[in-house]
Amino acid sequence: MLTSRGVVAASADGLRSEEPAAPPDWSLMRALVIGDIGVLDGMLHIGDEAMFEVAAAQLGDRGVAVTGVSANPAESATRYGIPTVPRLGIAGLPPASARDRVRRLVAAAADGGRLPDGDPAIGALAELRRGAALVVAGGGNLASRWPEHVLERTTLAAMARALHRPVVVSGQTLGPDLEADHAELVAGMLREAALAGVREPTSLALAASWGIAARLGVDDASFLDLDADPLPESGVLVSLSGWFGGLDPAATEGSLAALVDRAAEAFDGPVRFHAHFGPVDAGAAPRGDAALHERIRSRMRAPSEVVPTGDSRSSARLARSASLLITSRYHPAVFAAPAGVPVLGLVADDYTRIKLRGAIGHWSADGHGSQTIELGAAAIEGAAAIESLRAGAPGIVAAAASRRSAHRAAAAGWWDDVAGAVRAGSD
Repeated sequence: MLTSRGVVAASADGLRSEEPAAPPDWSLMRALVIGDIGVLDGMLHIGDEAMFEVAAAQLGDRGVAVTGVSANPAESATRYGIPTVPRLGIAGLPPASARDRVRRLVAAAADGGRLPDGDPAIGALAELRRGAALVVAGGGNLASRWPEHVLERTTLAAMARALHRPVVVSGQTLGPDLEADHAELVAGMLREAALAGVREPTSLALAASWGIAARLGVDDASFLDLDADPLPESGVLVSLSGWFGGLDPAATEGSLAALVDRAAEAFDGPVRFHAHFGPVDAGAAPRGDAALHERIRSRMRAPSEVVPTGDSRSSARLARSASLLITSRYHPAVFAAPAGVPVLGLVADDYTRIKLRGAIGHWSADGHGSQTIELGAAAIEGAAAIESLRAGAPGIVAAAASRRSAHRAAAAGWWDDVAGAVRAGSD
């Protein structure tokens, strides 16, 4: 649904607005928002799209005109109903070339220089020159395993500051794998940001070690469509990533099949597989997570079905309809936990451990909560974990309910402050 502002709009609790306030003066309230969005080669990543969607919606609801940075600008413009510009052209460059491009882009912003015709960064630079603040949408890609994302975000932040535009960094996981040069860039971006938000205590501690007072909160997409009419509660939902942290693929897939079979015995209802990174076309051949799911399904005893990748809102509703979620992906847990769905998180390394424990930990109280186990120990620990979650389900529901109001109020307050930072930068 698009509002008269031309921006997908949502209130703080995830409900869309059909009656927006009178449009403000766009020339005074603009934000360039970067998230890892844009369907490429027919593949959609639900979590990354969800965080951007919420950022665009929350800013739009507060009177900020949003332009998105996308790997596929035309697709994202259609999806969200907002103007979009391309990424900076850093991805895919050798390290030396990437560093040179960063220097040239920051210099162009600092000295008013003109980029060559056809340069992919022209659109982003133009938005910043027109007065747009920079908002880095929530994400988990400020890590050295994704150097292009570190460089792109910190470069945009440096360009914005060269033009005296405010920078806000929202809902991040920091590292944990950060080489010294990347850590310096990320720390520098956060120190100069008007606001910096993180989504788990480990990231908060890392920011503090850099002398940065970041704000800790739930993931930006936690309340996406939370108040939509719920789907009937039903069965086991499985959403897995192909990242096994060096474990043997065949053995790991076999243990996962056995784990899901055990869950099917413990929880009533169907077993459904849902890829968070998969083909946007429901009729396409399985790729990404969807291909992994097919291999696991072929090794199971219990019957199962597939729910196509779809979009962020339908994925959120699906996660909240499960009786049990089994996931090694992050955003299925982000969607499910606020609704009190028991979550069994499967962690493969420090990165996935920090993220999944962080997502689940926000919703645990009084000794009740979902849990994580090591992916390599699923064959040994999985049955006990499933039984614990089945027995503890009422407490998990109550724990989430006890924390929901405070988390929602904090999230709404965060976006109020982000909009305030954008406004302050336009004065």
